[in-house]
Amino acid sequence: MNEIFKQQVWEITRLIPKGRVTSYGTIAKAVGFPNHSRHVGKAMGGCPEDVPAHRVISSSGTLSIPEFQKRLEAEGIVVENGKIKNFKTLFWNPLEEL
Repeated sequence: MNEIFKQQVWEITRLIPKGRVTSYGTIAKAVGFPNHSRHVGKAMGGCPEDVPAHRVISSSGTLSIPEFQKRLEAEGIVVENGKIKNFKTLFWNPLEEL
């Protein structure tokens, strides 16, 4: 995977506001590669600690990594049965909000 792509993914992810979430696909679109959501997921796997990977979830609102539930709940996000409650309300789209 291209190091520049990883850096771009991490930069966008750092901008996700606390208490909000976005999807792998949305980040892929934001960095100019709309069909590379899986690559975003791979980039998140090795991200630095200052990148809030727990705020990046599937486009259906489902947690990709169950261990992230506690981190999200600590930010006030309600998770029920592995899905974000009020997903559409909490969804952050960098293409619209930056």
